[in-house]
Amino acid sequence: MVVALRMWGLHVRDLEQRAEEAERTREEAARARAMEERLRIARELHDSLTHSISVISVQSGVAVHLARKRGEEVPPALLAIQEASTDAARELRTTLSALRSDEDGDCSGLGHLASLVVRARAAGLPVTVTVTGAERALPPAVDQAAYRIVQEALNNVTRHAGLARASVHLHYEPDALSIQVDDDGVGTTSTMSTSSTNTSGSTSAGLGLIGMRERVTALGGRLHAGPRDDGGFQVRAQFPARAK
Repeated sequence: MVVALRMWGLHVRDLEQRAEEAERTREEAARARAMEERLRIARELHDSLTHSISVISVQSGVAVHLARKRGEEVPPALLAIQEASTDAARELRTTLSALRSDEDGDCSGLGHLASLVVRARAAGLPVTVTVTGAERALPPAVDQAAYRIVQEALNNVTRHAGLARASVHLHYEPDALSIQVDDDGVGTTSTMSTSSTNTSGSTSAGLGLIGMRERVTALGGRLHAGPRDDGGFQVRAQFPARAK
C-alpha cells in the first residue's frame, strides 16, 4: 500500500506538471500570435500613415517658414496643421513602438491635455479647462482613455458644431474620474450612452461616439453623449480609478 500510494503520488505530480507545461505552452503560443498580429498592424500603420503625416508636417513647416520669410502673418489654421501633424507623428511613433514591444505603453495621457487645448484654440475653437477634486496619477489605461475621450469630443466640436465654444471639466473622486465636455454649437442630434447604441447623424460623428463608448466600457466605466437641453452637445464619461 505504501508503495502504491507513493507511485500514485508521483503519478499525480507528473500529471500536474504536464498540465502546467501545457498551460504555459498555450499561453506562450497565444502571446506569440498576439505579437505577430501587433507587428502586422505596426507594419500597416507605418506603410499607410507615416509617409502621409510626414509630408503634411514638412509641407506645413515649409509654408510657415516661407510666410515668415516674406514678412506675412502666418494663418492660425496653418500653424494648427503644423502642430497637429507634429503631434500626430509623435503619437504614431509611440504607438508603433508600443505595438512592437512586448510591454503595453501609453501613447498619450492627460499630461498632454494642455497641448491638445492649445491646438484646438489655434484651430479657432475657444476651450476652457476646469479641474476639481484632488488631482493624482491615474492608472495608465484610464489616463490614456481619458485623454482620448477629450480629444475626440473636441474634434467633434470642431467638425460638427459650427461656431462654438467648448468647456472641459475633469473631476477627481476618491474612486473615479469624471470627464465632461460641453459645447454651445449646433452640434449633432445623435445620443449615446452605455445602454444605447443609437448612432444616427453623420457617419464620422457616429464612429467617434462608438469609439468613445468602447474605450469607456472596456474599463468598466459609463458614457453619455447627447444634445443639451439649452443647446449644444455634451459628452460625459466616468471611469473607475481608485486612489492608491
